[in-house]
Amino acid sequence: MTKAIIQVENLGKKYLIGHSRKEKYIALRDVLFKSAKQTKNMVLRPSKRGSSYKEDFWALQNISFEIEQGDRVGIIGRNGAGKSTLLKLLSRITEPTTGQFTLRGRVASLLEVGTGFHPELTGRENIFLNGAILGMSKTEISRKFDEIVSFAEVERFLDTPVKRYSSGMYVRLAFAVAAHVDTEILIVDEVLAVGDAAFQKKCLSRMGDLSNDGRTLLFVSHNMGVLRELVNQCILLEEGEIVSAGSVDETISKYLSSGRQINDLSIDLSDHRNRLAGMKRILRSVSVRNSEGEYQKDFSQLEKISVHIEYKSDEPDTFLAGAGFILYTAEGVRVGGYNTYMAFPPPHKIQKDGTIIFRILPKQLTPGTYLLTVSLGSHQGALEDKIEQCIDFTVYPADIYRTGYLLTKEDGVAVLSVEVCMAEEPDRRYVSKNNN
Repeated sequence: MTKAIIQVENLGKKYLIGHSRKEKYIALRDVLFKSAKQTKNMVLRPSKRGSSYKEDFWALQNISFEIEQGDRVGIIGRNGAGKSTLLKLLSRITEPTTGQFTLRGRVASLLEVGTGFHPELTGRENIFLNGAILGMSKTEISRKFDEIVSFAEVERFLDTPVKRYSSGMYVRLAFAVAAHVDTEILIVDEVLAVGDAAFQKKCLSRMGDLSNDGRTLLFVSHNMGVLRELVNQCILLEEGEIVSAGSVDETISKYLSSGRQINDLSIDLSDHRNRLAGMKRILRSVSVRNSEGEYQKDFSQLEKISVHIEYKSDEPDTFLAGAGFILYTAEGVRVGGYNTYMAFPPPHKIQKDGTIIFRILPKQLTPGTYLLTVSLGSHQGALEDKIEQCIDFTVYPADIYRTGYLLTKEDGVAVLSVEVCMAEEPDRRYVSKNNN
């Protein structure tokens, strides 16, 4: 019986997390007004009120699975679920705390932008360096050099130090090298999100070709549409453990329904699990409502959808410049977004607490379920608080064209406003009047 190309048994990774209890702040004026003896004691025997302690954190625990040669496996989960940690273990970047795994074949990994690159070396030199790190011989790299350069689209910058490359150029070159290694296993984290849409499509096509040649692929992505097209199996991680594995559709369905309170009309964001790491807890609640201000989850294409975002900062020095939302399909495809920076000219500043209402106008979305990500920023591009995909709503079809034609999910994610002209005779033109 043929053995699996990847075997993982009871894999676990533990980290020690340090915490500190801050001691009371002592101003210079307090020191100056104390006696010399007191000052000496403060310096030689500082207060023990500031102390620290450590705790165990299991990034992964009890991970077991097998992958056959040629399988294309998607690994999904919320931020902090352990996806990147798992890939780093399988790439032998870090050692597991418990368990073991077996890889039967050469592995090429693309986990972080610029991994294996030296910033002072040129693109040409880094192709040879990164190729050698991935196990390619100099002869093999030379033979594939032109193909790698052509795929990466960096011919003009080949002799430029990569420290001057943009993040997109980094990704193109790094992926090009990894994708041209003769490996049995290719491991890719979601670094492709840095590249432009055309290059992402090119990379996905390349990964599809590799898997058709019998290569095994492990791919982390938040784009459910891409995963449905590319992989034939999925593993769902939650808080460092596998909660589902197998069918792509079933696993993605479980992922999309986890972490969100489906059918809740108002979502409490105070301690929401989808808040990005390091964010301040300023967002308090989000709800979707109709034009009358009533809570609602199902909308006709003819209805206006109101998104109410309630927030409050308990820190007096917090500066908030704006708020916004991002809209996704149930498959994880980003439809678009809007924020107060688009709505109002600078200077940008909002109150430290209040409610912001975004009203999405009718006839813009095709039928289906949509998810909302909400955020606050201290200035454009800088986040203070962000919670991903925390509430959902559904749009159902209506005769928006007044022709009897009802749109479906297969028509895409956006409703287009289009004028149509038909010239059946040289002197007659028919113009449609069914624009939105």
